[in-house]
Formats: sequence, C-alpha cells, structure tokens
Amino acid sequence: MTSRERVTAALRRQSPDRVPIFMWFHPGTTDRLASLLELPPALVADALGNDVRQTWVGNNFAMEGIVHEQEGETHRDLWGIQWVRVGHFNQILSSPLADAGRDDVLAYRFPHAHIVELLLPLARLLETPGDAFIGADVSPCLFEMVCRLRGMERAILDLAEDQSLASSLLSAAADFSVALAEAVCARGGIDWLWTGDDVAGQKSMIMSPGTWRSMVRPHLERIVRTGKRHGLPVAYHCCGALRPIIPDLVAMGIDVLNPIQCNCPGMDPLELKREFGEHLTFMGGVDTVELLPNGEAREVYAATAGLIEAMTAGGGGYILAASHTVPPETPLDNIFALYEAAGVSRAEIMDRAAGLRRRCTPPLRPA
Repeated sequence: MTSRERVTAALRRQSPDRVPIFMWFHPGTTDRLASLLELPPALVADALGNDVRQTWVGNNFAMEGIVHEQEGETHRDLWGIQWVRVGHFNQILSSPLADAGRDDVLAYRFPHAHIVELLLPLARLLETPGDAFIGADVSPCLFEMVCRLRGMERAILDLAEDQSLASSLLSAAADFSVALAEAVCARGGIDWLWTGDDVAGQKSMIMSPGTWRSMVRPHLERIVRTGKRHGLPVAYHCCGALRPIIPDLVAMGIDVLNPIQCNCPGMDPLELKREFGEHLTFMGGVDTVELLPNGEAREVYAATAGLIEAMTAGGGGYILAASHTVPPETPLDNIFALYEAAGVSRAEIMDRAAGLRRRCTPPLRPA
C-alpha cells in the first residue's frame, strides 16, 4: 500500500497493510535523529516513514514555520502578533489586541488580503507530493486564535464579561478560517483539511461545555462544512481534556481527532475507541509524559503494540501518533521501538535514510 492508501483505509475504518503513522517530534529530538541518520532535519520524517505530509497555512505557520537561528530573534506576523524565539520555539511577545479598547477590537481586521501568500507553503509541499497523504493545516481557527490576539486571560474574561465582544471576534476569526479553508480546498491536491482550536486544559475544558456549544461550535461547524463540501475528510486538533465535547464533534462530522492526551481525564484511548470508534478515526495516544521519555524500549514496544491492536479492532480507525511532540529526552531506542511495534524496523529506517542521502544533490553532509 502507498501512504495515501494506508491513511485512507484508516479513515474508512478498513484494514491497511500496517497502521499509518504521523509522528511529531520536538526540534531537539529531530536534531538527534538527524545526526544519527546523517540527514538534514527536514528529511527525518521521510526517513522514519511518516505517512502524512502536512504544512501550516494559518497562524501556526507564523508560530512554527518561521524558524529563527538565534535566541531572542523576533518577527511580526500578518495578524499583528509579535513572536520571539525562546529555546527551540517561537513564543508570543506581544498580542495586538491585548490592551485594545472595545471599539479597536471590533475594528480589527483579519488578513484576508494575504490568503494567496499564506498558501505558498502548500504550493511548495505539492511540488513533490510523492505517495504521501497530504494535509493542510488552517489552525488555530477560533478561540485559540482569539487568545493569540487578545492574550488568553483577556480572551477568557471577554467570555464572562462581554459576550457580545467575544462573539464578534470569534465570528471574525471564523469568517477568516472559512475563507482560508475554502482557498485551500479550491487549490486542490490535499487529502484532508486539518483544523484545530485548543479549548481544553490538562484537567478540564477552558470554558464550560455550554459556553463552547453556544459560542464556538456554530463557527467550527462552518469550517467543517467547507471541507465536506469539497469532499474532504476533516481532522480536528485539540490538546487536553475535551471529552465533554467529543459527541458534538461527531455530530458535526469531524473525521479525525488528535492528539488524544492519554494522561488527561476522560481521554483514555481505549475508552474513546469503544464509545466513538464507529464514527471517529483517532490519531495519537502514545504517552509522552512517562512512557516514551522514561520507559525501557521493551515497555515502549509492548505498550505501543497493545495500543495499536486495541485501536484498530474492527479493521482500522487509527493513526499512530504520540499524545504530544516526542520530547528531546526520549531515548532513541524508544523511538525505534515505537516504530518497530508499528511494523517499521530500524533497519528499514536506516535503509531509507541511506536512499535519501544518495538521491540528494549535492551530496549531504552529516547533520
């Protein structure tokens, strides 16, 4: 099977030749793997055999796609958010609406005029699609986007103190997300539309489920309908304890749920599979808190093999991924054990890396 066929089978809850894989690594983990495989970091996912290739086209590109070389370097994105490199990541230095008055918040305009520019990373990805399953990430779409513009504390206070203002900003965020999603889908070449909106913490939701249903869900449904109208599966990313709204996600037609943070209340992967497995394909669930960084390779193999068996019961409906980015302190033997449990041997990974080195011109230097 090709990667595209493998992921498509999982989405249809059929039986692929092996479980599809879409793994995200902390930049420090990627650098260590790159050194071992003698590859540039950008080719590590290909060497490991990820079945999904995906790029950001929304504000997540400003956060993760722009990579500064030096600590403390900054940039301002098209939304007016200023970012600064801290460690391996960009973090928000200033939010354009953090101190804005009500009138200025209502006057804020999303970067509709720059949608063509925002699609450039997708165009570059589609230049060499290969046999991978291709995704385009338009997130963050709604409340998480508002948090970046207002600051999380202010965004939460708006929900409590000025719901009219919060509703207006959420509606504007949704208008932009729908327009961006429409442009992405019309561009063609993708296999799913990836949405996302972190509305949960590690113990519970950030807002009450009732507030989410009245103020966020109607807008998310508009984005989902955009993908569906183009005949695409729609994936949804939300970290944390979002169990109370999973039935809503099913009802609106979400196809894939990620990342299944298994240490959060209500997010046990096997329980979710039993309750919602007829309707959702799950992606994630491999513990990055204890198992991957602290377990032994044999424990990682056994736990991953057991997870795959349980999550694919009935034929499919599962994409192997971690519950978060694989942390840099994870032993490399544990990473190889995880892939081994999925049917991808260390020897296969090393052979694929050697092939990538041979195909590159000029010849690659070790990372």
